[in-house]
Amino acid sequence: MRVIRALLVLIALAFPASAWADPQYRLLVLAIPNKYHYEYIPIARDSLEHLARLHDFELTYTNDPTTFEGDLTRYAAVMFLNTPGEELNPAQRQNFESYMRGGGNAIVVHRALIAKPDAWPWYEKLVGRSFVIHPMLQTGVVTVTDPGFPATFGLPRRWIWSDEFYVTANPHNVKIETVLRVDESSYDPTRIWPGQVARPMGDHPVAWQHQYEKGRVFVTTLGHSGEAYRDPQYLAHLMGGIYWAATGLGQQR
Repeated sequence: MRVIRALLVLIALAFPASAWADPQYRLLVLAIPNKYHYEYIPIARDSLEHLARLHDFELTYTNDPTTFEGDLTRYAAVMFLNTPGEELNPAQRQNFESYMRGGGNAIVVHRALIAKPDAWPWYEKLVGRSFVIHPMLQTGVVTVTDPGFPATFGLPRRWIWSDEFYVTANPHNVKIETVLRVDESSYDPTRIWPGQVARPMGDHPVAWQHQYEKGRVFVTTLGHSGEAYRDPQYLAHLMGGIYWAATGLGQQR
């Protein structure tokens, strides 16, 4: 009996309980440093790895776009984290399009929604809105539009947040479901650098969701500062979007 008990202890040490269970789902995150967004990467990676352990999903975090040449169907969702689709070459883009047409899902965070006009219209439609300009980073009040959507569950109805509140347009007439708006009376939407002009949008979504091809897409324009990826409320917002995109669950109607 002592020998058996010793063997059981050794097996338990060599193979922890988590090794015996499959993760709920797999998430691929593409995060490539660029001129304006690089300091966030180690912070975001650490926080996302923590969320993966906490919520029992498998995370693949990479800065290598050749990952998009492999089998994407193993991932429940793909996240573009401050990394626009233009980082993918034509073959990688085609593979990602096939993934979405086969029922894959996408999460687009902050700078990832910025695309050169008409360079990849399919990706612009996936995002649902096109970037126009952004005022200087300011503190404003973000309001919950859809309290039944998981990306709002950890947020107050009026949330003080500092970010670049992107101005967007809808050249492809894509219908989106707004999740969060920013109250333009809570900051100066015209405050921008000399030589540039920014104007209020009126109705100003900053996070939304929609269906595209055969998959789910969650977009948040928030997430400029590296410190955002340490903030519990922002991480709850991001996790809600991940959870919904990957599983389709949790939405109250």
